[in-house]
Amino acid sequence: MSDEPQQQGWAPRDPSDPASHPVSDPAPTDPASGPALTGRARRAARRAERKRRRTGWRRLVPTWRMTAGTFLGCALLLVCGFVVGYKYVDIPAANAAATAQSNVFLYTDGTQIARDGEINRENVKLSQVPRSVQRAVLAAEDRGFYGEPAVDPQGMVRAAWNTATGKGTQGGSTITQQYVKNYYLGQEQTVIRKTKEFFIAIKLNREASKGQILQGYLNTSYFGRNAYGIQAAAQAYYGKDVEKLSTAEGAYLASLLNAPSEFDVVVHPENRPAAVARWKYVLDGMVKEHWLSERDRDAMAFPQPGNLRPSSSGLTGQRGYIVQAVKDYLTSNKIIDENTLATGGYRITTTLDRKKQNAFVRAVKDKVTSQLSADRTADRNVRVGGASIDPATGQVVAMYGGIDYTKQYVNNATRRDYQVGSTFKPFVLAAALQNGSETQDGRTISPSTVYDGTNQRMVQGPSGPTGYAPSNEDDVNYGPITVRVATDKSVNAVYAQMAQDVGPETVKDTAIALGIPKNTPDLTATPSIALGPATASVLDMAEAYATLANHGAHGTYSLVRDISRNGTELALPAHDSKQAISREAADTTTSVLRGVVDGGTGTAAQSAGRPAAGKTGTAEKDKAAWFAGYTPNLATVVAVMGADPKTAEQTPLYGALGLGRINGGGAPAQIWGQYTAAALQGTAVKDFDLRVTPDAADSALPDQTGSPRPDRSGQSQNPDTRGTSQGTQGSSEGRTTTPGTQGATGTTGTTTGDGTTGGGSTGTTTGGGTDSGGGSPGDGSTGAATTGGDNTGATTDGGAGTSTGGTNTGGTFPFPGTSLPGTSTDGQGP
Repeated sequence: MSDEPQQQGWAPRDPSDPASHPVSDPAPTDPASGPALTGRARRAARRAERKRRRTGWRRLVPTWRMTAGTFLGCALLLVCGFVVGYKYVDIPAANAAATAQSNVFLYTDGTQIARDGEINRENVKLSQVPRSVQRAVLAAEDRGFYGEPAVDPQGMVRAAWNTATGKGTQGGSTITQQYVKNYYLGQEQTVIRKTKEFFIAIKLNREASKGQILQGYLNTSYFGRNAYGIQAAAQAYYGKDVEKLSTAEGAYLASLLNAPSEFDVVVHPENRPAAVARWKYVLDGMVKEHWLSERDRDAMAFPQPGNLRPSSSGLTGQRGYIVQAVKDYLTSNKIIDENTLATGGYRITTTLDRKKQNAFVRAVKDKVTSQLSADRTADRNVRVGGASIDPATGQVVAMYGGIDYTKQYVNNATRRDYQVGSTFKPFVLAAALQNGSETQDGRTISPSTVYDGTNQRMVQGPSGPTGYAPSNEDDVNYGPITVRVATDKSVNAVYAQMAQDVGPETVKDTAIALGIPKNTPDLTATPSIALGPATASVLDMAEAYATLANHGAHGTYSLVRDISRNGTELALPAHDSKQAISREAADTTTSVLRGVVDGGTGTAAQSAGRPAAGKTGTAEKDKAAWFAGYTPNLATVVAVMGADPKTAEQTPLYGALGLGRINGGGAPAQIWGQYTAAALQGTAVKDFDLRVTPDAADSALPDQTGSPRPDRSGQSQNPDTRGTSQGTQGSSEGRTTTPGTQGATGTTGTTTGDGTTGGGSTGTTTGGGTDSGGGSPGDGSTGAATTGGDNTGATTDGGAGTSTGGTNTGGTFPFPGTSLPGTSTDGQGP
């Protein structure tokens, strides 16, 4: 080679010189193929290797990069959504909830009953509200109000999810959000409304102070009794301004925010335990937040709200009772919630018939209110409640809630705190007939079954005496007596034993099936259930008696025919009817109850001038008197009650209306008779179409003589019977017989049969007679009155009998007589 130096540039590498080689990592070798890989190829190889290793279920698990990416994406969307929402959702002007529209209530014919649009609200400054009352509200609704943000995201998400998935509404709102809902938005439970509420609350929290928000909340919240705002609530419940509220009273008003009507212990005394529990919850919250000492908390007694005049003009007379009953019906049947209804704008057509409603008011006025005297202390305590239902449809056609809604706030037709007394007894009989029950000695119970009616007779169970021995009214001893007559005379000893024979639990179940609410206070499964310690409402009892009138088919009552807002109708519950008891059991019960009106304790109801069945009742210590009855097309219940006008405590009715006592056969039956006659005026007289049990007809008691009780099954008992020639001799010791006089010949037989004097039991006759077609009761003449009798009976087929010292008049002991139509030809005495 030449010795000339090489040009600068490339030169051969010396294999022995490491510096002549570039420093680099050796290329990896692919174990599968062997060739070395560099750069992009190496990275692709590593990804392929990882993918190859993620087989089976591992391929379904997201990588950390995927998780982080998803999280960041969702966070970005939330941030963007928040920014957009905050920018475009502005604080609106006050909505209709702050100035609610009127709800219009109508009769079935479209005429107006009332409007409830005059909002009872009086705004106050926060400084006027005692600090303890403010804190009570915070303890009830939002204990962290002053230190928390405007919204509770966790609560909102939970509430929104429940709303969206149809799981019902759930409170998840701060006081700020609730104020936004009350004042700016509406009560509808939708995700869109919740979203708007969220952003408006945040903006409002920046623009208004906590004090301003709390003040607005206190002035817009609904407390029940048509009271909007804390000032109106203070007046409605305690008759005082908000400044004068005590801590205990403030805590009660705060507890109402959760359920305004439900926790009103005056309107719903059956909910008192729940209301008191909520009140205690508020106080305990105040103690927990160090706003109230344990000592002061323990010293507090529940502040009973007053039964005061509600501040709602336009709701005088019956209007207020009707409006409140309709609202309760709508909310309890979940047709609409209370807060949404309070915003107004609804047109509500009730099932109430204007003619019948006016007839009810007139009947109460004529028989009770016009008879009250300011000079009689007892008259100040008189209350009246009534309800009337069409058995075929279940619609409430008339209701009487009290003398005047602005004077007596509680609706006496719907309250559940007065014992129903003996009006419960038909449910015991119906249960016996439905279940084929037997007496303790194995006899099937029917209207003709003989029981021991001895006063304070010990009720006997399968293993002997039960320890329960009820008294009969006025401590009367009846001795052997049939179920039918025991019903006429309302004999407690018989029905207590019958309840034991049937089974108290079975009696209770039957009453519930007929329409008595299962949560009715004091509806206990003991033999005493027969005497009516349960405190069902007048409306409850009307529903149950309507079931009997409807041949045992029960359908829950309805009070609203339709409801709409801005032309859009809301769905109403379907009126489904089901057979609660058999027709035979219901109709046989009806046949027995007809005797109460025909010749028992409810004869005053005959003024209706219609075939009728019913039962009288008296609460313990005469605190209420009832009459529950029905014709084939109208079931009505009336109760006269005693209540102190100042304390609302139940009081006896002794001396009211100038009477020693008021019982169910008095004013209640008189009201029932006059109302029923007027309500059905112009309609055809309809007789009962009864399908009774084969053993429903009565037979005479052992060792008793006289004609059997006329059949009330609607069928002729004697297709072709002439008057007997001689009156039937009374069965008693020391009797003397006097001959009857000749009966007149004509369309209605009127022979006078033999009577008895002395002795004890009643003489009877079967004068007159029935025509060949039988016919319906009512054409014969009435028997003569007795001396010393306890109840009044009538003769059979126009005869007359008298006795001294007996317990019945006319008729055959122990069956008070009735008259059957007849055409007597030559009926005469001996």
